[in-house]
Amino acid sequence: MTDDAPIRPRLVLATTLLPDGPEGLERLREALSAGDVASVFLDPAGRADAAFQDFCEAAVPIVQEAGAAAIVAEDTRCAGRVKADGFHTSGGSIEALGEAMARFSPRLIVGASGFNTRHDALEAGERMPDYVLFGKLGADGDAEPHRRNVELGGWWSSIVEIPCIVQGGGDLATLPQAIATGAEFILLSRAIFGEAEGVAARVTEANRLFDEAAAVEAA
Repeated sequence: MTDDAPIRPRLVLATTLLPDGPEGLERLREALSAGDVASVFLDPAGRADAAFQDFCEAAVPIVQEAGAAAIVAEDTRCAGRVKADGFHTSGGSIEALGEAMARFSPRLIVGASGFNTRHDALEAGERMPDYVLFGKLGADGDAEPHRRNVELGGWWSSIVEIPCIVQGGGDLATLPQAIATGAEFILLSRAIFGEAEGVAARVTEANRLFDEAAAVEAA
């Protein structure tokens, strides 16, 4: 960050826990209709290539029609075929990030995760991705966010202009810990989609907490 202006983070969702078919798509629609969502990570989550493409073909239009960015994780061919807005590589490989930047940027949003030290994160930043994610899709089983992700996100947000995404915990009650990092975006999956009922209410609550934190900072 270049100044002391308060950051009102925006919500990023991951589809990791969503099932295939109408049930999963309806939960996604419910989440997107309930408040501000900046983007959605479409996570393979163990699906075979063909099944993941089918999932993305159904989900991408829903995400885009809601005004959010649809970011396909891992599968470059799928990202192109389904006309996603972005591509995410999660292996912590500088080489893979560089290749993705050369292939897709600036046509698509390109970002990466898997950089677990300050040195590696800064090296990734030298490739000028659109964002860096501190966290791992599907690794939010604990109620609280992982301490390393919080520490890296807070450090990055204080010195680097490239936006970062910090993965929140699996319980909305711990969301203030992620907000306190100053990250521009907070990634949630289990905290939103962990139960079939109440998806919309949890998205609304996450945005309320973001608004509350921004108001406190501005006061």
